[in-house]
Amino acid sequence: MQQGPTLPENSASIGDGEDSAEEIAHDVAAVIRLQAVPTLLEVLCEATGMRFAAVARVTEKTWTACVVKDDINFGLMPGGRLDLETTLCVEAKRSRRPIIIEHASTDPRYRNHHTPKLYNIESYVSVPIVLASGRYFGNLCAIDPAPARLADTRIVNMFTRFASLIALQLEDEISRQEDQSALRDAHAATELREQFIAILGHDLRNPLQAVYSAGVLLERKLTDPALKDVAARIRVNVKRMSALINDVLDFARSRLGDGLGVRIDEVEDIDAGLNAVIREFRDGQPDRQILANISVTRKVRCDLGRVQQVASNLIGNALKHGSPETEVKVSAQAEDGDWVLNVWNSGEPIPPENIDKICEPFWRQSTSGNREGLGLGLYICSQIVRAHGGTLSVTSTPETGTSFTARLPLDSDRLDHDPGNNRA
Repeated sequence: MQQGPTLPENSASIGDGEDSAEEIAHDVAAVIRLQAVPTLLEVLCEATGMRFAAVARVTEKTWTACVVKDDINFGLMPGGRLDLETTLCVEAKRSRRPIIIEHASTDPRYRNHHTPKLYNIESYVSVPIVLASGRYFGNLCAIDPAPARLADTRIVNMFTRFASLIALQLEDEISRQEDQSALRDAHAATELREQFIAILGHDLRNPLQAVYSAGVLLERKLTDPALKDVAARIRVNVKRMSALINDVLDFARSRLGDGLGVRIDEVEDIDAGLNAVIREFRDGQPDRQILANISVTRKVRCDLGRVQQVASNLIGNALKHGSPETEVKVSAQAEDGDWVLNVWNSGEPIPPENIDKICEPFWRQSTSGNREGLGLGLYICSQIVRAHGGTLSVTSTPETGTSFTARLPLDSDRLDHDPGNNRA
C-alpha cells in the first residue's frame, strides 16, 4: 500500500473562519445526523477505487470534516480542520463547479499545484454542496495517493447527484432542527407566561389584600383623625394598586395567554348590575353629577362582572377626562338585536388623529393633565366587548362631546358563533 498523505503540523488546530466555532460545530452535527451519508461515501469509494471520502463544511478560511471514510490513514476525524487555502476546495467554492483530477503529477494544470504535493495525493474530487437557498455549505470530497479513473461522465454525475442529495437532506435536517428550536422556545415562552400570570394573579394580589385588610381595620379602630386619614389613604391606594394589577393581568391574559376570558350566563337583571356600578361612582365622587337612563329590562346572556368592568372603565374615563362642571350621562337599552351601553361627557374632545389609537394598550391622551393608570382601561374594554361578539366605538367633537358606545348582541346564536368570543 502506498504511503498515505501527510497532514501539515497545524491541520488539527481550530482556524479563524467567517463562521463562529459554535456555528461550524452545529453544521457538522447536522451532517453527522444524516444516516445516509456514510453509505454514500462507501458507494463513492467502491465506484472509484478511492480510499478517502468526506463531507466538509467550508467557510472563508477553514475546511472542517463532518463525516469521513478514511482507509489511507489520512488522520482527519469529524471536526478536524484544514486551512482552506491548502485545499483545492477553495477553487470549487469560488467557481461552484466540481474539480476532478485523475493523475495530479501528470496533469498540466495541477502538476505544480501546492495541494497535491502538500498532501501527497494523485487523484482528487471536490464537488460543491449548495443548498436550494443558494447558501454554499461545503464540499463532497475524495482523494487517494494513487491515480483513479474519474473523467467518466457517470462518475462525475454520481458525485454531483450525491452532493445534491446531501444538500436536500441537510435542508430537511436544518428545517427539523429549526422547528424543534421554535417548539422549545414556544414551550419556554408558555412557561414564562404562566409564571408571569401566576405572579400577577396570586403572589402580588395576596399580600396586597392583606395590606388592604389591615388598612380597613386601622381605619375602624383608630380614633386620632390624622391617623384615621392615613389609614384611609392606605386603603384607597391599595385599591388603586389592585385595580392596576387587575388591568395588567387582563392585558397579560389577552395578549400573552389564550385571550381575555368571559363566562357567559343568563343575567336576569342587568339593569341592577349597571346601576350598582353607577351608585359606587356617585358614592365615591358625590361632587360629580351622573345622569343614568338604564332600561334594558330583559334577560341578557353575558358575563355580568365583565360588563360591569366595561361600564366602570367608561364611566371612570368620562369623569376623569370630562368637564367637571357638567354631568356624565350613562344609558343602556335594547335596540335592533343588541343591547347598547353609552357613556357621554363634555369637555376637551379627543383629537381626530388619536381616535384610532385610544383602544391601543398603554396609550394615554397626551393632552390630558391626568396621567393616572397604565393606559389599559379602554383596551381591556374593547377586548371584553369583542369577547362578547360586540363592538366598541367612539365619537368626539367640540359640539357634541365625547361618546363611547358598546353594542353587545342580544341574540344568543350570534354570541355562540362569533369568532371573537373567548370563553374562560
